Order: sequence, then C-alpha cells, then structure tokens
Amino acid sequence: MRRQADPKGAATRAEPRRRTGAWGSVRPGRAGAGRAGFTLIELMVAVAIVALLASIAIPSYAEFVYKAQVARTISEVQALQSEITGFYYGTDRYPNDLTEIGRAGFLDPWGNPYVYTNIADLKPAKGKLRKDRNLVPVNADYDLYSIGRDGTSSNPFTAASAQDDVVRANSGGYVGLVKNY
Repeated sequence: MRRQADPKGAATRAEPRRRTGAWGSVRPGRAGAGRAGFTLIELMVAVAIVALLASIAIPSYAEFVYKAQVARTISEVQALQSEITGFYYGTDRYPNDLTEIGRAGFLDPWGNPYVYTNIADLKPAKGKLRKDRNLVPVNADYDLYSIGRDGTSSNPFTAASAQDDVVRANSGGYVGLVKNY
C-alpha cells in the first residue's frame, strides 16, 4: 500500500493498488469475479429449455388453429344453407350452383371451394351423392360441404379421405365433421 499525503500535509492510509493486465484492464483474481457473459453450457441449457417448450406448444397451437378453421367452416356452411333456403323460398326451386346465390368461388379456410349439388331438382346419379356408413344418401334436397384440410374427398362417409370434410347432412339437421356424424 502506498501512503498519500493529505492536502494539509498529514499522512493518510492509501487505497490498495488494483492489479491490471497489459492493456490496463482488471484481471480477475478468482473464478467468477469480473466475469461478464454466459458459458457455453449455460447457453446450451437455455436453448434446450426453449426447444422443449416449443415442442410442447407448437402442436397445441396447430390443433387450436385447426379447430378454429373447422368452426369457421361450419359457420360458413350454415350461412350458405340459409342463403340457399332464402333462394328456394323466393323461386320455389334450389339453385343449380352457388353462382345463382352470388357465391361462386367462395373458399373454405383451407383455400378449397365449397361443393354444392342440387339433388331435388337436377336428380343426379346416385353415385354422385354423399352417403352415410350404410351407403344411404344423407340429404334429400342438396349436398353442401367443404372437402376439408386434406383437399380430397370421397362420397361415402366411411372413406378415409372424407373424414375431415365439413358436411351438411340429414337435410340440414347436422352440420359438422364427417368423423363426428
């Protein structure tokens, strides 16, 4: 320790001298003293925790988004059903296609057009109608559905490609996923 002189000339106890490196920076005297930053292991643990949380959250979020898309599609099918019913009461016939009610090119949340088939007036072949597990047509007036997230469909509800379709069945008594029908 150095002694420094007091302005009045009295000797005082001096401050301890700090050890400095070649460039004037303070050298740490013991582990952790003056340390700024994280070690590689600390960073790896933090990244692992974030990855674990993401692996749990992303599938939950994807399922939430899918359920919201299904709910939106059900709502849109019900709205289309109301418009078709209004058209029927005004003209005493069902529209031949969705263009007649101003909904040509109307897309579901997955970017696919809604499918409409006039059964009552056009009498399509039985092979073109949506059918339940007993292969009985599910509607007597018209079929209206979305082909779902996978973008493919099949007329019988038992087919795997039809399970994610959002359909109108029982002549409007049911609107929802085929797998829940």
